[in-house]
Amino acid sequence: MNVALGPSWLEPEQLIDNFGFAGLLLIIFAECGILLGLVFPGDSLLFIAGLLLADDTLSQPLWLACVCLWIAATAGNLVGYWIGRRTGPAVFARPNSRIFKQEYVEKTAAFFDKHGGRAIVLARFVPIVRTLITFMAGSVKMNARAFTLYSMVGALLWAVGVTVLGYQLGEVDFVREHVEAILLGVVALSVLPIAIHLLRERRSRTEHATEPEAGDPVA
Repeated sequence: MNVALGPSWLEPEQLIDNFGFAGLLLIIFAECGILLGLVFPGDSLLFIAGLLLADDTLSQPLWLACVCLWIAATAGNLVGYWIGRRTGPAVFARPNSRIFKQEYVEKTAAFFDKHGGRAIVLARFVPIVRTLITFMAGSVKMNARAFTLYSMVGALLWAVGVTVLGYQLGEVDFVREHVEAILLGVVALSVLPIAIHLLRERRSRTEHATEPEAGDPVA
């Protein structure tokens, strides 16, 4: 199995080969809540982990691997949330910050008000966003109990779902021979929910911009 979607040191199979199952858990934990985890390919790692569990390269039982991955993904979110809750306001208050600005906090707060817990669940399937949104959720002080609940649901659907998908497909010859193309498809599907959301928001803004304001003459 040869997967090369980025630098060789970031290849999912090489990461798992170098650091083992414990390293996989640590990477999933980091990607789900610590900004340093932004560089890691979480979706690909989970899918490859499923394939390796299917052919016994990873010796853990599937159920145990899924429970551990679910816990790691949930714990990463919770740590990222509390980092954002404690440090976010100070970070966003810096007037010269080019990345973290107060307007981002306000927009994120409005996003949470509009979409609620769905934002946390959907973000699980979007690379980079799943790391940043935990920090942002803490920064805008999203309800901790609600955040924990939706993080657990999102972790179950993502960490367990993608791993089981890889496991179930691991015995299909076509899948094993076209892993790289399939992983690209996984990444594309993970971005799809956000793309649809952005298109809807753009269409909504366009429609509002073309609507006549009250008092305007109607031809």
